[in-house]
Amino acid sequence: MIILGKFNRLRAVRQTDNGVYLTDREGTREVLLPNKFIPEDGLEEGQYLRVFIFKDSEDRITATTAEPKILLNQFACLQVREVNNIGAFLEWGLEKDLMVPFKEQPGRMHVGGWYMVYLFLDEKTERLVASGRYQKFLQKENIDIKKGQAVDVLIDDQTDLGVNVIINHQFRGLVYWNELFEEVQRGDERKGYVKTVRPDGKIDVSLQRPGYGKVETNSQKLLAKLEANNGFLPFGDKSDPEDIARVFEMSKKTFKMTLGKLYKERQVRIEPNGVYLAKKS
Repeated sequence: MIILGKFNRLRAVRQTDNGVYLTDREGTREVLLPNKFIPEDGLEEGQYLRVFIFKDSEDRITATTAEPKILLNQFACLQVREVNNIGAFLEWGLEKDLMVPFKEQPGRMHVGGWYMVYLFLDEKTERLVASGRYQKFLQKENIDIKKGQAVDVLIDDQTDLGVNVIINHQFRGLVYWNELFEEVQRGDERKGYVKTVRPDGKIDVSLQRPGYGKVETNSQKLLAKLEANNGFLPFGDKSDPEDIARVFEMSKKTFKMTLGKLYKERQVRIEPNGVYLAKKS
């Protein structure tokens, strides 16, 4: 089966003047891979290739080796390239822009603006379409993630409490401001960890590994910063939490735990004026 909006692994079956036709394992349908997307080392009959499937400007199903910025049933923050009497058109990494119909816009979209959108297949037209009213596609039931689980996180909009995120392209979550120790922007992708799944379906997320795992990760970060600063950093137990968060992207509690670990391992020396790499004087 050849699926629109996703990467498919297809087999080359015949060469034409316009490109190479590919088919699925069942051989039930063929799709053209235009010449400009054929690998430099060629494509032999019977060879398999990973391609993305979409419809071109003439509404023909087409294959490409280009990497789109969004896949079917996923979310992404994309920029508007054009607006006309049909809708808004987003730049998504392919030659043909991605349309957002007026009925799927969260208010009128504007050229140059960045918007969070969801990619779906319009059943009536059988075309890939984006929706700026993306929140209706987030699942609020059958939440199958658990506390402590590592998840993929897409940074969304900001609130008074913190930053909303989209988890695994399925659920909405929240990272609280007092637990955010790095600068993020809408559309950024991060690895996150589930803190709480509430009875009402709300999910609290952290961008820091839970428990002692975050200390292991931050140990390398702290050592790297020491190396980059000639083996010395003017920080310690009495340093301001905001300064620690700004420089190290971690809480003061995590900083102290990390520093303690490195001290016990004799990788650093702690002096009244700051912390030194053990091998430095």
